[in-house]
Amino acid sequence: MKIIEYKGNYRDDLIFMVLEAKNALRRIPSINPDLLTIETSYLEKEDCFWLAVNDENRVIGSIAYSSIPKTNEVFLHRLFIKPSLKHQGIGSQLLAFAEDYLRKIGKSHVRIHLGQPKEQWFESYQFYPKHGYRFYDDTHLIKKLI
Repeated sequence: MKIIEYKGNYRDDLIFMVLEAKNALRRIPSINPDLLTIETSYLEKEDCFWLAVNDENRVIGSIAYSSIPKTNEVFLHRLFIKPSLKHQGIGSQLLAFAEDYLRKIGKSHVRIHLGQPKEQWFESYQFYPKHGYRFYDDTHLIKKLI
């Protein structure tokens, strides 16, 4: 597996992987609008969107961030893993990659918003606290990077 910056030629494979991931969580598969406009939603704003790709160059995971204006903080978004490859450390590797990058560019805190209802997003509610994130309300977490 390698982690790369998003490129447009991966768009359809990313969308397919996200729909698979949502379906595996028993959610009605849908695409968030920002996934259809990654260039304008992230890249043109100097934020990042990364993909995990396998040896066959297929998308198996993703993660992105958006800077919070007038702060040294970001929101992490779109951490998805191909369902058949969950619990193999891909999500942890993507998260560590993003956090390392954010430290290098001087970001101080990472915030995460978790979906509702909690029962549909149970994996996220377990995953982030294991990686040092603390709840500051019912659906938001934060981690200090520097």
